[in-house]
Amino acid sequence: MILRLLLRRCVPVLPRLFAVAPLVFFFLHLVPGDPVDVMLGESALPADKEALRLSLGLDRPVGERYFHYLASLTRGDLGESIGLRAPVWRLVASRYPATLELAAAAIVIAVSVALPLGIIAAARPGSLLDRASMAAALFGASVPSFALGPVLIVVFAISLGWAPVSGRGGAAHLALPALTLGVGMAGILSRITRASVLEALAGDYIRTARAKGLGRWRVLTVHALRNALLPVITVISLQLGALLAGTIITETIFAWPGLGRLTVDAIAARDYPVVQGCILAIGAGYVVVNTAADLLYALADPRIRHEGTRER
Repeated sequence: MILRLLLRRCVPVLPRLFAVAPLVFFFLHLVPGDPVDVMLGESALPADKEALRLSLGLDRPVGERYFHYLASLTRGDLGESIGLRAPVWRLVASRYPATLELAAAAIVIAVSVALPLGIIAAARPGSLLDRASMAAALFGASVPSFALGPVLIVVFAISLGWAPVSGRGGAAHLALPALTLGVGMAGILSRITRASVLEALAGDYIRTARAKGLGRWRVLTVHALRNALLPVITVISLQLGALLAGTIITETIFAWPGLGRLTVDAIAARDYPVVQGCILAIGAGYVVVNTAADLLYALADPRIRHEGTRER
């Protein structure tokens, strides 16, 4: 049953990715700037510029380049970097693990903080603990990463010397950028968790469980939390997909060698194939995360599996 659900969710994956390709291609080619000028400089001789443009295929019309790109994409070929003269898939594959590492660490931080905070706040609504936790969650959700990142660098890296300023290495290098991304997600997720658990606690089955003499925390963690997981899973999947794209700012701040930093460098160099490959990789990450969320829905709520069976 889970396998059938997986196949049903995976069928639209390729059409969605191919729908992204033309948007990415034409939007990039509308951006002002010439990669030849970036590579050679504005003071280069016109003959040298023309020779390089000819060797890179930039002399051809945009429509012809698009159909060539689309044909290559159907073969699994993302093209070659204009500036680095290396296959795009190799560049993306070398940077993707760093981005996944950063996103996974941010998710762990967010879930570890948000779920307990949201459950505790829902257990005592209106209390001082509830108000304090939701105020902290609102603060975390309101602070943008481009403001929080430099503050963390100044406090923990420069003033206290507890962590490196930039680069990728061990856990010390990962701590500050992961915290920068995780704080905002924890703020959103804790508020969703609180609201979802409160809604679950108002159900008739909760009153039945309490009437049977079950303890307060057992009712909360076993009965209410499981039924409150679907909105939480939705938010986590959406946030994880957003993290894959949102790491661009954080990776730039902390000089983290991931997909986001590669995208920024490629945009600055007008390296169209690399930017297209990075955005397609991010889009593929969104699709994979959403498919995984659908499977988690089926595991958390058996009714979804039965609905999928009845549709067939």
